[in-house]
Amino acid sequence: MGIDLVAGGKSKKTRRTAPKSNDIYLKLLVKLYRFLVRRTGSSFNAVILKRLFMSKINKPPISLSKLIKFMKGKEDKIAVIVGTVTDDLRVHEVPALKVTALRFTERARARILKAGGECFTFDQLALQAPLGQNTVLLRGPKNAREAVKHFGKAPGVPHSHTKPYVRSKGRKFEKARGRRNSRASGSDPWGPIFSASCGRYPPSSPLTFRVSFFWVRFSSVLTL
Repeated sequence: MGIDLVAGGKSKKTRRTAPKSNDIYLKLLVKLYRFLVRRTGSSFNAVILKRLFMSKINKPPISLSKLIKFMKGKEDKIAVIVGTVTDDLRVHEVPALKVTALRFTERARARILKAGGECFTFDQLALQAPLGQNTVLLRGPKNAREAVKHFGKAPGVPHSHTKPYVRSKGRKFEKARGRRNSRASGSDPWGPIFSASCGRYPPSSPLTFRVSFFWVRFSSVLTL
């Protein structure tokens, strides 16, 4: 007698079940929150445990300014961030906040404490709010990395806002025809010829007018 395997045993779970880091303090937190998830059944603890497993990219930092913005009107609650809290020099007034995070930068911690706030670790949070009561779970922006700016359509093609991996910014760097709308898109076979003819002479020259007039006549013939 056999057993029924989902998709013939080819269905694999690809999510992490433990952190890849060898940080013993992180492993102790994982052990603590595994226990809390098992014994309390709290979805808050399950989310914290899942985020403790995540890679560095998926644990983005959050700035003090964003923290203040998200906690406006919720000063009596504890902000929870599975990541780093960083300082923001553009903020002049910091309210008294209660924050739990994996890490605080030196200046961010000093400013929170100076304002009469509190900085907790996750083991302290487990004692204060074992079920996640009176907490606000936050996370930093995942796509604020420099690398993400280079993702998407090729730089320079129509409607692309992708940042190019360009050596320098100048006349000779990624400015050629086929990369800008004003120099014809690469999808138009007649575009480079038309733009090359027009680009060689000033707009007021008779040759430019002749080429553009020919192009209009030729386009109308094609449509007919």
